[in-house]
Amino acid sequence: MLFLLLALVAAGSWSHYQIRRLDNLLIPGNSRLFTVHKGTPTRQLVADLSGEPLSALWVTLWLKLHPEFAHVRAGTYKIEAGWRVSHALLLFTSGKEVLFSVTLVEGGRIEDFIRTLQQTPYVESTLDVDDSDVVRSELKLDPDNIEGLLLPETYSYTAGTKDIDILRRARSHMESYLAKAWDNRAENLPYKSAYEALIMASIIEKETGKANERPLIASVFINRLRKGMKLQTDPTVIYGIRDRYDGNIRKADLQDDNPYNTYIIAGLPPTPIAMPSKESIRAALHPASSNYYYFVAKGGGEHHFSKTLDEHNRAVQRYILGRT
Repeated sequence: MLFLLLALVAAGSWSHYQIRRLDNLLIPGNSRLFTVHKGTPTRQLVADLSGEPLSALWVTLWLKLHPEFAHVRAGTYKIEAGWRVSHALLLFTSGKEVLFSVTLVEGGRIEDFIRTLQQTPYVESTLDVDDSDVVRSELKLDPDNIEGLLLPETYSYTAGTKDIDILRRARSHMESYLAKAWDNRAENLPYKSAYEALIMASIIEKETGKANERPLIASVFINRLRKGMKLQTDPTVIYGIRDRYDGNIRKADLQDDNPYNTYIIAGLPPTPIAMPSKESIRAALHPASSNYYYFVAKGGGEHHFSKTLDEHNRAVQRYILGRT
């Protein structure tokens, strides 16, 4: 009888030891990302996290004593140095995956956005750079050219998010932002629709990276539209000749007969030429009030603005040709 009692006490002590050991089991190593794959048994996660051999019997018993660990969710999580295995399992049951971020840069084209997503860790890449038609179909977009329809900004995502889903969010953000901006636009602008304002914003985006210059750039183009002058903006020429552009605009490029050549066509080109930022959209819809009709780059990303052609020609002589 005494022997049986001692055996029971010993078994109880051993069980207590095993359970306490699993309660306090630490995850070795530094902070890192850990991916829980769909269908992985919780018992296997305990072994993977601890990095040491464990009795399947005791782990199974321990998990029965902790029903809060029963429903782990697949995903990628960040586990910190010094955590217990139990802490990580609670995180896995919460579904609070680690968030990554990707920036779709303003002024880019759809192929640039796709290329960025291809190179972004933990994004599931389903698109090639020439899959603009696939994007248009997936996002149910009407225009043949989807340039300008996605908002460039920083987007958060979890591991395994598909590239098309990030682009879908960029489309939704642009749609929402443009609608609000259009409703709050300045009066008497020469646009027939929000889409025309988007076209203008894309040109502004490509003309300057200086935030303080955007409203002035907008004023120049709006003044020209109102006066019936051609826009004569180089970024539209570059967009029109596409792959032929090698860093220099030649006379033949300015004479190229395509719908984006604003040295030939009157008014705006048929579509945006890039993905414009919120700042450029605001500038297109809230331009500065000016009498400027011309501008020329003067270095450092800044421009000289002119009211007359004579003044503009002198500025070209000074800043482009280096003559005073």
